[in-house]
Amino acid sequence: MKVLLTMLTTVMVIMMLFMLTSTMSKKNMTSREKTKPFECGFSKLSSARKPFSTHFFLIAMMFLIFDIEISMILPMYSTKTIKMNEWMFTSSMMILILVIGLMHEWNNGMLEWSK
Repeated sequence: MKVLLTMLTTVMVIMMLFMLTSTMSKKNMTSREKTKPFECGFSKLSSARKPFSTHFFLIAMMFLIFDIEISMILPMYSTKTIKMNEWMFTSSMMILILVIGLMHEWNNGMLEWSK
């Protein structure tokens, strides 16, 4: 019973301290800039119909695909000592797919920023 009473008293004291510090602390002035949501690079007050570069979008998608493929290849190195044949086959196939995809995009001119 004493332990329960001690814990309850401790919790009450902590709650009272929190309430006391929140009432005594410096109040922040809320300005218009502080209440707006922050979105990096986008102005909330501008038009929603701005032109969007589809080429930039395609390059970003290629980067994500290659990044995911590389992140799948890196953990394979830890299994190299256990299953060497499977590791060599899987990693070489993934690298081959990456190289074929890169060559295809290069031949189609998707890697050139301006034409």
